[in-house]
Amino acid sequence: MKATVKWLDGAMFIGESGSGHSVVMDGPEDLGGRNMGFRPMEMLLLGVGGCSTYDVVGMLKKARQKVVDCRVELEAERADAVPAVFTAINLHFVVTGVGLKESQVKRAVELSAEKYCSASIMLGAAGVAITHSHEIVEFEAA
Repeated sequence: MKATVKWLDGAMFIGESGSGHSVVMDGPEDLGGRNMGFRPMEMLLLGVGGCSTYDVVGMLKKARQKVVDCRVELEAERADAVPAVFTAINLHFVVTGVGLKESQVKRAVELSAEKYCSASIMLGAAGVAITHSHEIVEFEAA
């Protein structure tokens, strides 16, 4: 896997992935940025969310669960020192579907956390306290 990050000006950078996608990262105005993009640590948190949601949805579909929507709400705490690393991250999955089985959703979240999500497992190994929770919402057609 490869990527490139190029400084534009102030605290603004453009990142390009090896697959050819780009994203703007920027800092707040009080740190020399213009607040025109994600903060780098936000990107890291979004990466954890994307990785784990990918796992959960994939496993539920493989288990023939009728998933209509899935989102993960992430909350992170950072050290109040330099470096301001993540100290804790909570991932709360909200899975919407038709007749979803509690046991299947719980198992998918657990497997993502314990076996499949490279991003959260890597951060956990580095000492970040990572917790998971979930809720199921029954889909109601309009």
